[in-house]
Amino acid sequence: MIIGVPKEIKNHEYRVGMVPASVRELISHGHTVHVQSQAGAGIGFSDDDYIKAGASILPTAEDVFAAAEMIVKVKEPQAVERAMLREGQILFTYLHLAPDFPQTQDLIKSKAVCIAYETVTDSKGRLPLLAPMSEVAGRMSIQAGAQALEKSRGGAGMLLGGVPGVEPAKIVVLGGGVVGSNAARMAVGMRADVTILDRNIDTLRALDEEFQGRAKVLYSTEEILEKHVLAADLVIGAVLIPGAAAPKLVNAGHIKRMKPGAAVVDVAIDQGGCFETSKATTHADPTYIVDDVVHYCVANMPGAVARTSTFALNNATLPYIVKLANLGYRDALLSDQNLLNGLNVIDGKVTIREVAEAFDLEYVDPKATLA
Repeated sequence: MIIGVPKEIKNHEYRVGMVPASVRELISHGHTVHVQSQAGAGIGFSDDDYIKAGASILPTAEDVFAAAEMIVKVKEPQAVERAMLREGQILFTYLHLAPDFPQTQDLIKSKAVCIAYETVTDSKGRLPLLAPMSEVAGRMSIQAGAQALEKSRGGAGMLLGGVPGVEPAKIVVLGGGVVGSNAARMAVGMRADVTILDRNIDTLRALDEEFQGRAKVLYSTEEILEKHVLAADLVIGAVLIPGAAAPKLVNAGHIKRMKPGAAVVDVAIDQGGCFETSKATTHADPTYIVDDVVHYCVANMPGAVARTSTFALNNATLPYIVKLANLGYRDALLSDQNLLNGLNVIDGKVTIREVAEAFDLEYVDPKATLA
């Protein structure tokens, strides 16, 4: 198979779909890899590094898309990239379609085979290709929140962990999954006052066992959420419904009643965000203020630590890339239900129920389309 790796073009996105070691692995299986010139420059890899791994370097994204049977990316294709997709071409990347109707429309029109990292599952129902970036984003959320609380950023001027004689900041984490647990670990390590809210009793038990009282672990009801959000200095939005838009847990009324100078970090912004007042921002302009509350809503948070993020992502995606290349998409998907769960759009049809419901589109069973 011919695999193409274009340079990412989203604002301040320096990650790359495949590092040279991954390219070498594909080459060893007899495949051809075309990499756009300077695709890995943002994380310290030169064109020569890719050439040594066995890749061919092509000058433009248009050349890569035209030559490749499978495109491997990191972020969802931008409009100019979606226009280059063709019928039957495999696109393997993060998509986050549920809050993004224009992208969904364009992928339907392309008739490409669009497989999303974030909906691939494993044998335990987890999301193995989302988890590495969720770990990164969860840990980064505390760094971002700490900066948002600085007076120069519009925050209250608080240090997360306080100092002897001064109270630490109150941090509320909405969701105890991969993002939330990683955020809580960082916040506890900085000696903040941490409360985690979730509705899964097994998750709460596991977190309680882990933190041993260093973080409060509470079942989330409307009353509990409101009480703790209004008392918080920093709220981390870490909720996820796989494939679907994030629920708006914190409404505009809550934001209006929060402490002046408080901050929110919406890690769920890729799926539309879990704060009603959230709107996607970029690394170039990451925050804005609503009702004296600082909002950090960067849609590609792990892109700020691109080298760490790229290696973590490649470790997870490489086995699936190899499988798709070795078997072809049809046999690879039919032989692996977990990979099949990643199929979002094929032949102009939507094959993920949450996206179809979000936009009132027809849902088609993925196995039916492949048959």
